[in-house]
Amino acid sequence: MQLTLEPRSETIGRREAAEAFQRIRGATVGLTAGLEAEDQAIQSMPDTSPTKWHLAHTSWFFETFLLGPHAPGYRPCHADYGYLFNSYYEAVGSRHPRPERGLLSRPTVREVLGYRAHVDAAMAAWIADAPPAVFAAAAAILELGLQHEQQHQELIVTDIKHVLSRNPAMPVFRPMLPRPVDEAAPVTWLACDGGLIEIGHAGVGAGFAFDNEGPRHKVYVAPFRLASRAVTAGEFAAFVADGGYRRADLWLSEAWATINERAWQAPLYWQGKEGDWRIVTLGGTRPLDPAEPVCHVSYFEAAAFAKWAGARLPTEAEWEVAAARQPVVGNFLEAGHFHPIAAKAQAPAQLFGDVWEWTASSYAPYPGYRVPPGAIGEYNGKFMSSQMVLRGGSCATPDGHVRATYRNFFYPTARWQFSGVRLAHDA
Repeated sequence: MQLTLEPRSETIGRREAAEAFQRIRGATVGLTAGLEAEDQAIQSMPDTSPTKWHLAHTSWFFETFLLGPHAPGYRPCHADYGYLFNSYYEAVGSRHPRPERGLLSRPTVREVLGYRAHVDAAMAAWIADAPPAVFAAAAAILELGLQHEQQHQELIVTDIKHVLSRNPAMPVFRPMLPRPVDEAAPVTWLACDGGLIEIGHAGVGAGFAFDNEGPRHKVYVAPFRLASRAVTAGEFAAFVADGGYRRADLWLSEAWATINERAWQAPLYWQGKEGDWRIVTLGGTRPLDPAEPVCHVSYFEAAAFAKWAGARLPTEAEWEVAAARQPVVGNFLEAGHFHPIAAKAQAPAQLFGDVWEWTASSYAPYPGYRVPPGAIGEYNGKFMSSQMVLRGGSCATPDGHVRATYRNFFYPTARWQFSGVRLAHDA
């Protein structure tokens, strides 16, 4: 299948591509260190995927969208893999049902790693030897594939956390690193003037971006105030203790129906009772740290907390205004915490890393957005319905993957991601 993709950055060079491909692909496999084959085969709910499926799907992406169309003579590793590891690309063909990925005992983890080796060898040869015109034509697809792989690195972490949390023995993914013992910085309110401002990615010349980050356009933002840090677990525990999950007046109608249907009484991975909460982490179960950012809350829970606190969630334009001039530094995947940590005194803190922050904005196209042609157009555009935007990345996001314009999106009930809350006020 021949695909074209309009680049939103300068095309990647061969040397840079070879280094990035080896580093990113190696980091994906590195995340599986310490996992047994049995761990990597489990799908704990329809929203998650087995670890080995992520390993295979990211290989399928390069095989389907780059090697197949742009590497004459390439032979697919296995005739069935195109069906088994297609995620949602209707234009590519039929696929195995998502809720049944955990039923695939075969291919084994060993066979999936062999698939990765097959694709990696072919990709290394293609990067080195493809004619200049062929390489240039597919460079944007290559860069998209690397960014796509980093997204699945985050999903490997979030999904295996859910998988391991379902085991009563509470197995550990990674031992917890020493954590700073500190109280959260007091929250302050940062005044933002607002006005007619530009948001969105600037396009070619400004680095890589996904198609949903553009085009850059003007929006009017009224003056507002933004919290200097994310909401803490201690602050959210006060909401729970005050009957937050029992007060219909705090919740949207659909949210109230959801929490009663699913019997939510606290964020995901909280165990115990009020005043004695413990939380499940990738390093084991431990007492709740009131200073760390609350995470694993849905949009519905974030909005209810904001109402209880006498505040609101920021819009994605407000969030981007505040983040645009801040360095993209924070607690990311490579730090090895696999968990948010308490905010320091600097403000604004935690705009990047630690927890994805829910916004009040629905996931919709920017003015002038065009869905890319071909199957790649299914990457983001077709999901612009019934979901909410999150910003900033989390402790499971690879360092260097996010930026101020990055738009993540999930359904308002989703909470297995490292998703948290930052408050805003009208000025």
